[in-house]
Amino acid sequence: METVAFGSLATEVGKVLVAVTPAGLAATEFDDTPELRERIASRLGLPAVSDSARVAPVLAELREYFDGARERFDFAVDWRLYSVTQQRVLGALYETVPYGKTVTYGELAERSGTGVRARGIGSIMGSNPIPIVVPCHRVLASTGLGGFSGGEGVPSKRQLLTLEGHLPPGLW
Repeated sequence: METVAFGSLATEVGKVLVAVTPAGLAATEFDDTPELRERIASRLGLPAVSDSARVAPVLAELREYFDGARERFDFAVDWRLYSVTQQRVLGALYETVPYGKTVTYGELAERSGTGVRARGIGSIMGSNPIPIVVPCHRVLASTGLGGFSGGEGVPSKRQLLTLEGHLPPGLW
């Protein structure tokens, strides 16, 4: 029987919760509460288990990312919480926008080949179940930073982009 295991890490943008199935990382959240864990397990339709060996590699790579020592994640991603359209849009983001680079909502719409317009891309970014790893913080509005639904919102987006060397501290 498949299960989901949880772990969390204190970071510069707050606590980051990870949910890991046998297929890979299925969700991240910018907080860690029993209610969040229950909601994620319910969305996945999987019982939660304690499995530190399963979550340890994911937490280690996230720590390396926040320490500035990792630019790409090697662990598998479990895409089951995504619709087909989300998979295409966020898959294009995950595969084509590397650390320290950005795209606009419109550019990502074009790259995804889905026919979803820029505004729809923004909605998909806002519902991304795996922020940071599937880097929705790297998607900008044509007129500025745009929004961010994780952590403290736009300030967290700014912190992540600064960490990646895309924004000098204090810009925007």
